[in-house]
Amino acid sequence: MKAIKRAKRLRSLRNTIFFYSALAAVVVVLLFPFYWGIVTSLKTEVDIYDFTGNFLVPKRPNLGNYVTLFAEPRYFRWFWNTFYVSTVTTAISVFISVMAGFAIARLRFKGAALAGTLIFITYLAPKGFLFVPLAQILKDWGLLGNLSALMITYPTNLIPFCAWLLSGYFANLPHEPEECAMVDGASRIGAIVRITLPMAVPGIITAAIFSFTASWNELLYSIVFVSGDQNKMLTNGVIGAFAGGDWFSWGPLMAASTLSSLPIAILYLFFTDRFVSGITAGSTKG
Repeated sequence: MKAIKRAKRLRSLRNTIFFYSALAAVVVVLLFPFYWGIVTSLKTEVDIYDFTGNFLVPKRPNLGNYVTLFAEPRYFRWFWNTFYVSTVTTAISVFISVMAGFAIARLRFKGAALAGTLIFITYLAPKGFLFVPLAQILKDWGLLGNLSALMITYPTNLIPFCAWLLSGYFANLPHEPEECAMVDGASRIGAIVRITLPMAVPGIITAAIFSFTASWNELLYSIVFVSGDQNKMLTNGVIGAFAGGDWFSWGPLMAASTLSSLPIAILYLFFTDRFVSGITAGSTKG
């Protein structure tokens, strides 16, 4: 018996060691780009190109690149533009996606399943196919060149995925609480607002995080649809300020990348549990 218990303990120990070793390897691979960016942001221009010795640790760490970044007066304007557009875009996308996802999952109408599939296929359409007709529409509406152009075009790519995700989440929620509320006298809208939506909070948060992250990191539309330094986003503004032709000022660029990653990191940090549960439930649509 002792031999059998010892063998089980050894097997469990090996499995534990293998699991955590694999987990550590994955974490290192995923986090290394962020570490490289932070290290580069703390190096001088000379040290960035010095790969002798232990180049993964700054030899003379300093905040000079951050000072250079903050000395760019337009940086804070770009940061605000990015935050403002991402917030408005997220609100629009989530609001429409909640209605579309609920309709596809809970309202019984002919072609609901086909509508869900077509919505997701729309999300798979490359952005390059869309920005030419979108640019013409924005020009006709007199919005081309302004931030409002991004608030209209970003949801065209976000709503299909979020609606598909939320339709899967709504499909997995129980119908009974909503039906009981309606039996007790609540209207359909009242039952949805008071009963169904609170149960769907993890899925809604997941859609919101996805929308905000995609808007925050988007580059193509921010280059094509806006003009003028005051209307730029972080992605194209920083690149234009610290890169040109065949030269790149890597220190300030990495400093900007590090700072721009913080809002997204904080967002995921606070809502990790709800994000994971929302993704899990939304991906198991039945």
